Amino acid sequence: MRLTFTIQRFNPEVDSTAHPQEIRLDVGRGMTVLDALIRIKQECDGSLALRYSCRSAICGSCAMTINGSEKLACRTSLRKELERHGHITVAPLRNLPVIKDLVVDMASFWEKIRDIQPWLSPGRPWREDGSVQMEARDHANPQFHNVDACIMCGACVATCTVYEVSKGFAGPAALAKADRFLSDPRESRASTRARLSALQDENGIWDCTRCNFCVEVCPKDVKPMEAIVRLRRASLERGLTTTGGARHVLGFTDLVEQQGRLNEAIMPLKVVGFAPRGLLRILPLGIKMFFKGKIPNPFGHALPGLSHLQALIGRVRRTAPPA
Repeated sequence: MRLTFTIQRFNPEVDSTAHPQEIRLDVGRGMTVLDALIRIKQECDGSLALRYSCRSAICGSCAMTINGSEKLACRTSLRKELERHGHITVAPLRNLPVIKDLVVDMASFWEKIRDIQPWLSPGRPWREDGSVQMEARDHANPQFHNVDACIMCGACVATCTVYEVSKGFAGPAALAKADRFLSDPRESRASTRARLSALQDENGIWDCTRCNFCVEVCPKDVKPMEAIVRLRRASLERGLTTTGGARHVLGFTDLVEQQGRLNEAIMPLKVVGFAPRGLLRILPLGIKMFFKGKIPNPFGHALPGLSHLQALIGRVRRTAPPA
């Protein structure tokens, strides 16, 4: 079967902007996108630049945008892509600078990984055999939630809506890696708190909008967004509650427990507090909410079943494991 591939090309030596190029190729049954790209480079255009290594979905180097979604070319079936989309369009990963054609500069990606200190800080001396003495709190089967399966392909960063508008954001891969070390029983309590404290800053765990795109494109089912949620939960359990994101979560919970529903008039106050500058910033929002009927009647009756909800929340708090 003969297919037409639309490949985004960019050579910084001669091109000012990227442009699509159509290349026709005879393909066989069972071929992957990577198989086709290698043949295009060997038989049609030797100037095509792409990365690949293991061809087994282990190294992550062949991650690229295929038909609008971030995928590993080595495990993407031509037949399935053609059945689903009717065409084959290949482009480099988004949100990362393009070096040439399908090759992107991963320097900023690795910088984010280094920023979260991807190594253990046990706070206890290493033994001669390379092991670390475990504390009483340590358990034999640490729950890494599959985050240690990450192959650093960069697909999650390429699809991240926050990283798209804010290149300072730590990114899903780096935050998932932080969660991996947080779950390691060899990490000391002091190191865990220091790690979480560093992630409270701007561009940290509270900047994630939970769009879930990183979970959808991850080829190893790492679920970075769920790792970020675990980091947020661990932060709250350790009293790290000064950021706007933390105050939003706690304020939401308090209002639901007290009133049985979200009070949209009080919720902004839970986030910004009662500082004059914060109040002035949300005053226009409060006026709009009033005229839109978004402010509940303060003299209204309590919602039915409120006591049952409060009892349920209290039971969850009593049974929650200690931080």
